[in-house]
Amino acid sequence: MLYATGLIRGTALIATAAVATVLASHSAMAEDVNVRFSWKLKGEYGFFYLGEQKGLYKDAGVTLKLGEGAGSQAALGSLIQGQEDAVILPGIFAISAIQKGMPVKIIALYQPESPIALISHPDKAVTTPKDLEGKTIAHAVGETGTSYLGAFCEINKIDCSKVSKVQMDSQSRVPQFLQKQVDVVSVYKTNDLPVLEDKTGTKFPTLDLTEFGLAVPGMAVVASDDGIAKKGPALRSFLAANAKAIEMTKADPAAATAALKAVWQAGPSDKVVQQQIEATSASIHSPAGTPIGHIDEKAIADAIKLIGSVEEIGDAKPMSSFYTNELLTQ
Repeated sequence: MLYATGLIRGTALIATAAVATVLASHSAMAEDVNVRFSWKLKGEYGFFYLGEQKGLYKDAGVTLKLGEGAGSQAALGSLIQGQEDAVILPGIFAISAIQKGMPVKIIALYQPESPIALISHPDKAVTTPKDLEGKTIAHAVGETGTSYLGAFCEINKIDCSKVSKVQMDSQSRVPQFLQKQVDVVSVYKTNDLPVLEDKTGTKFPTLDLTEFGLAVPGMAVVASDDGIAKKGPALRSFLAANAKAIEMTKADPAAATAALKAVWQAGPSDKVVQQQIEATSASIHSPAGTPIGHIDEKAIADAIKLIGSVEEIGDAKPMSSFYTNELLTQ
């Protein structure tokens, strides 16, 4: 009997030691993945922090390092220089950069359509494309919401010559709108809109560009061609953990809010951040039967045409230059 007890204890100790060895080995194999956002902290990034808090990246064998950014160009520059393994930025900027010859690829597209809306004042409400005629709209060079206004007018059969674009500095757009110097301004439903409505106490009339046919690729994960070749397995694990974090955030936006606010104490109220997070979750989707982040070739092709409608791009590069879905499969 004593022998049997000792045997059981010995077996348990061996099993415990084996588990410890596996865990230690897993930890030793964990690979750093440096990720840079294209902008400062905002609700759109909430799922990354919930995933990190819940250990999803660690479980995937990834030591995740997240950093704020200062614009898409700077983020792409740091990617090319090898300072980052992946950057999070609007897909339209990545597509434009690739067409110009930058050796990067989109490896996940979470927002096939940027969640952009045009907002107006209640006394001059713009809720349909036709309502834009006779209105003034704030515009800044490179601003996604109004750069493709011509294409939006064409899609919706309205006369763009009757819409007056008032060019100004990007930082002046919203203040000028609030002062009623212009009738319309573009905002991200996942960022600016909840902040503005909370600040002003106004429910602004909204014209959702996506609902009326303008699909500008939004949040995407971009990696360099060199990085994909060298760190493909780690990037694959990172994307798999992202998918779990996105699902977790959709199920519990309050938890994602708390996780983000833990590192963003200076951010807006919990209410506003949660509205940003919920709007982001609503904007993330993929074609039926595909993994979260799947890139549809048509979305890329349509985006190239969109870019070509406002600037000279020459002959479009092969589709394989712009994206890969290979890292989304396990």
